Amino acid sequence: MAEHMRRHEYDHEVPWSLPIVVRRSKTNIARHIDVLEATTRAVVTFLDDPRTRPEGEWHEAVEYWRDGAIRKVVRRGDGQKFDDARALGCVSVAFGGTDEYGPAEALVFPPGPVEPLPKELKKLQVGGTEFPDDGVSSVPDAEAVVTIELSPLVELTTGKAAAQCGHGAQLAFEQMSAEVRDRWRESQFSLRVVTPTKASWAANDRPVSVIDAGFTEVDGPTETVRAWW
Repeated sequence: MAEHMRRHEYDHEVPWSLPIVVRRSKTNIARHIDVLEATTRAVVTFLDDPRTRPEGEWHEAVEYWRDGAIRKVVRRGDGQKFDDARALGCVSVAFGGTDEYGPAEALVFPPGPVEPLPKELKKLQVGGTEFPDDGVSSVPDAEAVVTIELSPLVELTTGKAAAQCGHGAQLAFEQMSAEVRDRWRESQFSLRVVTPTKASWAANDRPVSVIDAGFTEVDGPTETVRAWW
């Protein structure tokens, strides 16, 4: 049975989120698909980081956040603001890029209450996280240990889609066997994000299904992402 995003019937009185910042460069902008894959890799890299594990400095905060809804908030930044945010301490992943587009870069920070935020994050925009939707994943099917499927039935901004893909990858990381997780780690968390046809989406059940609560961009509880390995 697929495990849904909201694994508990309750959420914290003050919601917590996992802050994510993606670089949005005016001069060397990244592709939509590369932003999704960089962000998703960064989320799993964060979850596997020694600072997140027991005895690590982020462990207590991560456990508290995971005990409620696994909310993720994606912001955008560039230049000094991006560098100021990075200096707070985070996991950083750069990925992708083509002859026409720059590589995507995503920062994942330890979770905390949605308010108040550190000033370095608060001054970064949540809106405007659209990136050029040009082309598909550059990761060969054979190289991807995990495949993240975006629903063909909903349209999401890059930022929203990145958060949903991150949810799917997190649930995959938590559910898979230790053997598969070790293989994924050895591949540096190789994954690909795809949008299946409506027929394929209707026909296939996957071990992970993300149901968005419907607070932003989608109306009501909506399945947004599936993951398999």
